[in-house]
Amino acid sequence: MAEARNKFKIRKGDRVVVLKGKDVGKEGEVTRVLTDKRRIIVDGVNIARRHQKATRATMQGGIIDKDMPIDISNVALVCSNCGPTRVGYRFDDEGKKVRVCRKCGGDV
Repeated sequence: MAEARNKFKIRKGDRVVVLKGKDVGKEGEVTRVLTDKRRIIVDGVNIARRHQKATRATMQGGIIDKDMPIDISNVALVCSNCGPTRVGYRFDDEGKKVRVCRKCGGDV
């Protein structure tokens, strides 16, 4: 079976801004990419409150906040120079493929 590769332009560790939904305008860092479902988990965005029962792993029960997945089409990558942008690709001098900002042309 072939290894599942991330075919998206947004990766774990990227800074993104939410474009649609209840958290419009919020920024956060991508903590996980769910490639099979086309969703990402962003730190501090799309938070749901869960009622957690006390178990051995979590000694204390109660209501906890949990980051839920958001569709990858509802976020945009944040460029350090110009803000939210789309992503393009180019090849550098060594022949490596690098992501670039569509607005300013700088590396993302």
